[in-house]
Amino acid sequence: MIAEAGLAALWLAAALALLQLFLAFAGLKGGKPELLAAVRPAAVAQGLLTAIAFTLLITLFMRSDMSVLLVATNSHSMKPWLYKFAGTWGNHEGSMLLWVTVMGVAGAAVALFERALRRDTHMATLGGQAAISLGFYAFLLFSSNPFARIDPPPPDGQGLNPLLQDPGLAFHPPTLYLGYVGLSVAFSFAIGALLTRQVDAAFARAMRPWVLAAWVLLTLGITAGSYWAYYELGWGGWWFWDPVENASLMPWLAATALLHSVTVLATRDGLRAWTVMLAVVAFSMSMVGTFLVRSGILTSVHAFAVDPERGSFILALLAIYIGGALALFGWRIGTVREGAPFELVSRETALVVNNLLLSVILGIVLIGTLYPLMTEALGHKVSVGAPYFDRIAGPLALALMIVMAAGPLMRWRRDNAAAVGRRLIGPALIALLLSISLIVLAAGRIGILPFLGLVVAGSVAVASVMPLWRRKLLRTPLFTWGMVIAHLGCAVSLAGMACDSAFTVEKLVAARPGDTIRTAGWTLRFTGIMPIAGDNWTALQADMSAVRQGAPVLIRPQSRFFSSPPTTTSEAALLTRWDGQLYVVLGEEVEGGRWQLRIWWKPFVTLIWLGGVMIALGGALALLGREKRGWIAKWQARRAQA
Repeated sequence: MIAEAGLAALWLAAALALLQLFLAFAGLKGGKPELLAAVRPAAVAQGLLTAIAFTLLITLFMRSDMSVLLVATNSHSMKPWLYKFAGTWGNHEGSMLLWVTVMGVAGAAVALFERALRRDTHMATLGGQAAISLGFYAFLLFSSNPFARIDPPPPDGQGLNPLLQDPGLAFHPPTLYLGYVGLSVAFSFAIGALLTRQVDAAFARAMRPWVLAAWVLLTLGITAGSYWAYYELGWGGWWFWDPVENASLMPWLAATALLHSVTVLATRDGLRAWTVMLAVVAFSMSMVGTFLVRSGILTSVHAFAVDPERGSFILALLAIYIGGALALFGWRIGTVREGAPFELVSRETALVVNNLLLSVILGIVLIGTLYPLMTEALGHKVSVGAPYFDRIAGPLALALMIVMAAGPLMRWRRDNAAAVGRRLIGPALIALLLSISLIVLAAGRIGILPFLGLVVAGSVAVASVMPLWRRKLLRTPLFTWGMVIAHLGCAVSLAGMACDSAFTVEKLVAARPGDTIRTAGWTLRFTGIMPIAGDNWTALQADMSAVRQGAPVLIRPQSRFFSSPPTTTSEAALLTRWDGQLYVVLGEEVEGGRWQLRIWWKPFVTLIWLGGVMIALGGALALLGREKRGWIAKWQARRAQA
């Protein structure tokens, strides 16, 4: 009865979403406060029911209940418990239920804790969240039922895709979904503000924590997903420009622009239209990503659905939600008053340029992702890969980094160009010194983009910490520390990307046990091959030792075989040092008892993910600092009233 209880909870939650939408619409139209008062309990109950439904689905996976179709096709009784648990969302239906659950819980949180908005805007926001949820409830209940039974049940399941049998599955998808849903809440805030004509600083202050939290989670999800693909797929790269990778990058780009706009609106009452528009665009990109992953038009380890009917359903939802939001934006944006003015040389101008560059990069990624799909639909197969994205988006990304470095060194409203120039002398000197050093030390060995990347990374790193100059560090607000750490993290990631692109050394050999391989200052001794067995896999493991300085270190790359479903995967051996990673992959056996080995030395590649963590940490500190300031202000106001 667990599956039936979960399905019943889903139906009840859908009914409450419909009731919530009706109450919000009727209350706003008729001005009836008693109807508006009922919206909040409906949202809370809806969130509770979705949480119950998802908990019951986890229970079915942990029990290996093969009478449930989803469990039988995506799990196995011999699978380790972690992959039973994480496998709940490692499939189409389960991941969509996770999406709906997070959306329901987020709506409940908005209902319970949001107090800054005007009552009518708050209710309109909850109504917008209910409207979004209704579409996904319909998708789950009519097209992707996660609780469907199978009769007769099979003796055992088909198992989970071996590429997903990794601890990263427990972290990467949930953080992305939490980020996507955070953007759905920001979208609902924007819709509510347009409906009630309250696009002002209070609206921005209410929306900002959701945008910031969504941005932090998207950053963590993308960083974790990049590292997961790097070590799991065995190809030695950290970003492939795969359409499904781009599906997570596009909402992040829009959310980054939205984060800066909503900050300007909340603190300086500017960029009102930008903020509303970017809220719509950010959620639109998360919907586009959902369509790409679940429509069946892509073949990828990241993609779930292969049923075109499901893709048509999501495409219809995308058209309804995004088309409706854009129509509302066009209808109501004329009623939004212009925000506070600012001069050409000001921090606001830098943020506008920042938003423009992010929007252009977003457009480039969107075109490069969708163009091959559109041409294939017309009968022509076109491939758009890394060269397109690197050559077109790369220079714009470097320009964006330069603007990001200069922006925090400018004053709000109005500044003096000469004064800004004096503040930029330090970063400019660092850029000059790095340019000379790279020309002397790496001339002929480094491409133009990696060269510029290292130069810009160094100057941005210096500019990032300059807002702390002459400050009392212990009294510096947390959100200032957050900005500094996040911007410094961007410089760190850029340096890692440039070093990996410029200085990676790759060697492909066919070696016999006992052979010695030398590359990039490393000496590797291939000892032999031995079979091993895991919980639900067998493997051939290469025993090797690697030494550069000091004592040899054992490394063991593997070629694993999973029987359910039958799949062979490469498990790379990674040896991390302060200045990079040694990356070794075991290939197939060839003639003469030799084994293919692919070896990379990747200088400073770990800076890519260290920078990603720093960016997310900076966002988290900014969120904590802003919320802490709000809590202190409320406490002081209550104390003054008492």
